[in-house]
Amino acid sequence: MASAEPTPPDPGPRPIRRALISVSDKTGIAELGRALADAGIELVSTGGTAAALRAEGLTVHEVADLTGYPEMLGGRVKTLHPVIHGALLARREVPGDMAKLAEHEIAPIDLLVVNLYPFEAALAGGAEGQDAIEMIDIGGPALIRAAAKNHAAVAVITDPQDYPALTESLRDGGPDLALRRSLAQTAFARVAAYDAAIAGWMAKVTGAEAPRHHMLAGKRVSSLRYGENPHQSAAFYRGGPARPGVATATLLQGKALSYNNIADADAAVELVAEFAPADKAACAIIKHANPCGVATASTLAEAYRNARDCDRQSAFGGIVALNLPLDEGTARIIATSFTELVIAPGASKEAAELLARRPDLRLLTLAGLPDPTAPGQVMRQVAGGFLLQDRDAVATTPDSLRVVTQRPPEADELADLLFAWRVAKHVKSNAIVFAQGGRTVGIGAGQMSRVDSTRIAARKAADMAETLAMAESPAQGAAVASDAFFPFADGLMAAADAGARAIIQPGGSKRDDEVIAAADAAGLAMVFTGHRHFRH
Repeated sequence: MASAEPTPPDPGPRPIRRALISVSDKTGIAELGRALADAGIELVSTGGTAAALRAEGLTVHEVADLTGYPEMLGGRVKTLHPVIHGALLARREVPGDMAKLAEHEIAPIDLLVVNLYPFEAALAGGAEGQDAIEMIDIGGPALIRAAAKNHAAVAVITDPQDYPALTESLRDGGPDLALRRSLAQTAFARVAAYDAAIAGWMAKVTGAEAPRHHMLAGKRVSSLRYGENPHQSAAFYRGGPARPGVATATLLQGKALSYNNIADADAAVELVAEFAPADKAACAIIKHANPCGVATASTLAEAYRNARDCDRQSAFGGIVALNLPLDEGTARIIATSFTELVIAPGASKEAAELLARRPDLRLLTLAGLPDPTAPGQVMRQVAGGFLLQDRDAVATTPDSLRVVTQRPPEADELADLLFAWRVAKHVKSNAIVFAQGGRTVGIGAGQMSRVDSTRIAARKAADMAETLAMAESPAQGAAVASDAFFPFADGLMAAADAGARAIIQPGGSKRDDEVIAAADAAGLAMVFTGHRHFRH
């Protein structure tokens, strides 16, 4: 319990006379050390940081000299001592606190510069077991929390990007209360994010599928102009388990991404990743989080054309994702249509230069494609809480299918069924996908009735036929995927009436026998997957 209530802190500049510096990331530390020394500030540090500062010709006092104890237990104990924590936590406006410091000959510390052992980087590099445990910082978080708690008197820095603001404040006599509060908020958030990473790792180690407390942390990549709509503020954060995708992509050209660009690009990458480059070239075009065209082909150019031609109207202003590096020929074709963004695992110099002539078109390159079968979790916020679930990472193979009709699918039908099923996984429920020849020919998304989704997909196929001057709708002879079972035969018959010849669906309805009988009567081939792909 506090012994006395401090007076309100002075909002003006607060001079810094003594600084404790202990950093793992030594980016910019030499420049900061010189700026502090030039301002007449005494420097206190620990082993490696002290050596780095001395190498710059700076005078540094070792923490061990102040505490009277050497670093011990392999470096686990360095700063956990009243001489250090008392110097950080003493309230300058409370006479009793300052009297205690004087009694024990402890000089206050006015600035703490600490960044933590790189636990997250160690995990990303494959650290496990004891190696990971040794990367859990103890003294650093304790120091940071102490300094941040006492931000009325102490400035705390946990990120090199805040060094310039601090050195600038020295010209005005030191950091004012507003800056100290801002630095403290950043410090508390950094410790929370650090602890979230450790707790998440421990949950995996212990096999806790639903731990009692779940923490999510991220580091801001950028502030966005607005969210889904102009009246909503938004920002983009990077965090969570390492997974190739939009958060780690490189923007080669074009203006900054919007909230909707990022959301749609993420959906596009996850979908196109279903088609491994070893199979065929693949292209997915996304509009408002739903695919409007997906295709595989022998070349990227052909895959793009086929995906675009599925629904040219919806593809206008869409997001294009490719599963292979963008080549010049494909870039030239893409440039003929209005496209918001192209994202691919690389791009040739010629392709990048060609698209650079379109300043409104963004080009992002990925370090790699995400693994659609990799485990992971996804979160959705609800009022007063959030939902957490495993990623939909189940893989469907020909051997896992169960033929339920008298007629089994032919080889080309089976290939299209599996193609349509992969796409349906990424379409908002209720989802219906018509496919033929390795491309979608009609997609019905997000309807309250599965029959309506089927009718929309069939109409899209008819529109495609009209746009491309085809003799008949490409729904004729198509394979159809339904992300969940048909509760009645009406949805199945709507697909058959449009010309579908083969159906893939999870099965599991109370009326499966009725639906199977209707399929047999219509001469359809139908297979059950045994699992559904709801996407809300």
